[in-house]
Amino acid sequence: MPTLAIKHNPAAVDVRIDDAVICVALADGREVSAPLDWFPRLRDATPEQRRNWRLIGRGEGIHWSDLDEDVSVNSLLGLPT
Repeated sequence: MPTLAIKHNPAAVDVRIDDAVICVALADGREVSAPLDWFPRLRDATPEQRRNWRLIGRGEGIHWSDLDEDVSVNSLLGLPT
């Protein structure tokens, strides 16, 4: 008997960063966080630079133009990119 596979494409809707953690709120209500040490450019950035982000690819990732840094939601979730 065939089964249906439901593919979820997690999308970011908001980002919060403090001195230790990046937290990304997803459209489906989940929140994923990771140590800021995983992202040296963000870790070493000023608070103003960290706040200057925008969503890319309909929430598939986050981009910081001041830092030339991109973080994909799939990478935060440990999914293939």
